[in-house]
Order: sequence, then structure tokens, then C-alpha cells
Amino acid sequence: MLFNSFEFLIFLPIVFLLYWFVFKGIKVQNIFIVAVSYIFYGWWDCRFLILIFITTLLSYLSGILIEKYRGKARWICGANIAINIGILCYYKYVNFFADNLEALINQFGYQLDWVTLDVILPVGISFYTFQALSYTIDVYRRDIKATSDFIAFTSFISFFPQLVAGPIERSTNLLPQFLKPRRFDYTNAVIGMRQILWGFFKKIIIADNCAQLANSIFDNYQDCNASLLLLGAIFFTFQIYGDFSGYSDIAIGTARLFGVNLMKNFNLPYFSRDIAEFWRRWHISLNKWFIDYVYIPLGGSRGSKAMVIRNILIVFSLSGLWHGANWTFVIWGLYNGVIIALLTLLNLNQKRSAIISEKSFFPPIKEIGQILITFILVVIGWIFFRAEDITQAVDYIARLCDSSIVSVPNFRDLGLGFIKLTYTLFFIVLLQLIDWIQRKQDFGLEISNVKYRPIRWSIYIIFLLIFSIFAGGQEAFIYFQF
Repeated sequence: MLFNSFEFLIFLPIVFLLYWFVFKGIKVQNIFIVAVSYIFYGWWDCRFLILIFITTLLSYLSGILIEKYRGKARWICGANIAINIGILCYYKYVNFFADNLEALINQFGYQLDWVTLDVILPVGISFYTFQALSYTIDVYRRDIKATSDFIAFTSFISFFPQLVAGPIERSTNLLPQFLKPRRFDYTNAVIGMRQILWGFFKKIIIADNCAQLANSIFDNYQDCNASLLLLGAIFFTFQIYGDFSGYSDIAIGTARLFGVNLMKNFNLPYFSRDIAEFWRRWHISLNKWFIDYVYIPLGGSRGSKAMVIRNILIVFSLSGLWHGANWTFVIWGLYNGVIIALLTLLNLNQKRSAIISEKSFFPPIKEIGQILITFILVVIGWIFFRAEDITQAVDYIARLCDSSIVSVPNFRDLGLGFIKLTYTLFFIVLLQLIDWIQRKQDFGLEISNVKYRPIRWSIYIIFLLIFSIFAGGQEAFIYFQF
């Protein structure tokens, strides 16, 4: 079920009302959460429910066994990790590895005559698998005690707001919330509704409009001059931000309606002053997952510079592969990893993550320059992420280096309407302006400090009017494929 679908607009208020006014008490509410979460997830394909149940059951049992048999905890933890990673790799990467093996064999003059595998990728499998693995590892590390409450644990794995595209929650944060009573908080619910509205603005107005323009340009990039190619890359840059951070806002806001607090997943990434800071602000839950469960176990920042750089490159290679079964994702991960490795090598990785320009409205000229350079590097990286293959990505970037980059974009040749192009650019600027003004708040539409109700309601009405006039086509969320 898509957040931006008519079904969800019917589903959410019904679930909300039943949750608070019919199914009262922690046990009953948890059972209800599991039921509606499985309905939500099974809406795509009910066969996927078998996989999420297997992951849930194995992780639940492994936690109990790890605590009961501490002497064999490493083997139990390792077995659960191997099985879940094995399931993930089969459904996500078997076609990728089969195709690459066939291409490699063909290079030696041999032909493989086999039936091409057609494995369907279950929606959100990377997200709930990583969330389940974090629980097993946390129990093994004694960061959390294994729970015997199977329903609460199932709620933790399958909680529908963040089930298919995160945030990837930690057991130490989310699981305890399903083990204690939850009470309705009107103020928190109102904040949640505002965050949902802000998430829909990012998705429906920013991402979906940018998607139509970016797709047209990338699909016909050989017929575009450099200035239009630059616009295409910028449109995709804001498409993926609006799409993924919009999903996170809707998920976090929806969770608030049910008395559950999810972690912040985006924190003004396009105002970062270097690539390392960008990754502390972009998809925060995944970044922290790889730091805690891969980077630190490898040695982290301890040891020689060579070891640290090795660890960085391993993490970003895996992060790229996590995003999809295509070499473009691996190259994209390595691209970011190499830049961060260089910053580390030159002692320029300054661990920035605080509020940008906290004491003044305008940042210093130096920081403006750093933000612009970082943004350009991010845009180049997104070209690899968006391209169908490496050849297209390299060709696209090469065509950007043409002198026509300072000419007028030939958008009419692709049938791109000037009006749509104009208002999409306007909303991109508006998004960034609101993000900047509200940078000290949790999200752009957090207006609790606006005292007068008529002003708040006027803002809501304006957003609803924008939706009714400028909504793009109904596009699936990009990160569903991961």
C-alpha cells in the first residue's frame, strides 16, 4: 500500500480510530498493530508475508537462545545473521550475480545455456532484514535483553509506518515502546499530522514533479545539451530527497499518531559542508547501522590511516550494494567512500553535525562555498545512482563538460513544458528556503510556536491548495526497490 494512494487515505483514519477507541490495552493494541501491518504489507503481494514472518520468527528465537546459551551465543547469532543475509541475497542479488557470471563466462568464448532466474524482489526486504539483524546483534552484545513477548517483537519488526522504507530502527529505541502502555497525546498527534503534511509536500509536489522532468531528460540524454543535462541531474537530486525524506516524514508523523517515536532520518543534507557531513545527515538510520555493525567491528577509526581508509571503503561499497543489484550503486558508494577517505587522509573530516549557522541567519561566505562544492559533488554522485548502467553515467557526465552548459536549455525539444519547469524550480527553491528557515526545528512544517490558530490553518489550506493544483503524477517511492 502506497502512502500517496487513495487506499492509504482510507486505511489510516480507520486504523487510528480503532487503535485508540476500540482496541485498548497494550496486548490488544500490539495484536492490532501486527494485523494491520500485515494487511498493509500484504497489499502488494501476500506471498511476501511468509518471508517477513520467517525473518521475525528466526530473530525472535535467536534472541531467546542467545540469552539461554551464552556459551554458544556467537554461533547462534552467526547462524541467524547467515540465514537472514542469505534470504536477502537470494531475493535481491541472485539475478545480478547470475547475469554477471554469464557475462564473465562469455568473455572466454563460452555460452551458458541456462534458464534466466526471475526472482521477484519483496518490497522493503533490505529495511526489515537490517532491523531484525540489529536486534540479534544487540542481544548478543547485551545492549538489550531478549524479549519473550512474540507479539511485541513482531510489532517491532513489522510496524507499518516504517516497514518498507525505514527509518531502520534500533531495538533499543523501538522495541521498548511496544513493551509498555501507550497513551494518546493530542499535541504529539497534531505534530504528527503536520509532519505527514510536510512529507506529502516533499513527495507529491517536489519528488513527483521532479521525477517527470528527470525521467524525460535521463531517458533522452543523448539529445540534450549540457545545460539541460545539468537541470536533469538537479531534478533527480531533489526527486530522491523529496521522495525518501518525504517518506520518512510521513512514517515518523504516522507513528506519532499511534504514540510511537521513530528516529530522525534526514537532517538538511543539502546544506552539508563536506561529503562526510552529508552522510551524517542523509539516511541517518542506515549510516548509523553500518557504523555500529560493520565499521566499528572492522576497527573503526582505530589503527593506521590505511586501515581506517580500508574500513571506510568497505562500508561504502556495502552501502552502495545494499541500495541495489547494479554496479552503478557500487560505484556510487565507492565514489562517496573515496571522497570521505581523502577527507580523512587530509584530516579534514571534521565530524560536523550540529545546526548550520546556528547564531546567524546567513552562513559565512566560506561555508556557503563549502555547501556549494559539496552539493556539486553530491549531484555528480546521484548521476551514477540514477543511470541505467555505468556507461550511461560516464557518458552523461562527459556531456556535462560541453561548452553548451552555459547555453539556454533545449527543453522544448523534449516536449517539456516551460510552465511545469518553472513551477517545479520554484517549489525546489521554496523547499530549500523553508528547510533553512526551519533548520532548528525537527521538520519544515513544525509551527507549534505560531500562536494564532487562524495563521496555522491558513498555512494548512495553502498546502492543500498547492496539492490540488500542482500535484505530480502518482509515483512509487524510489526506495521501495531497495
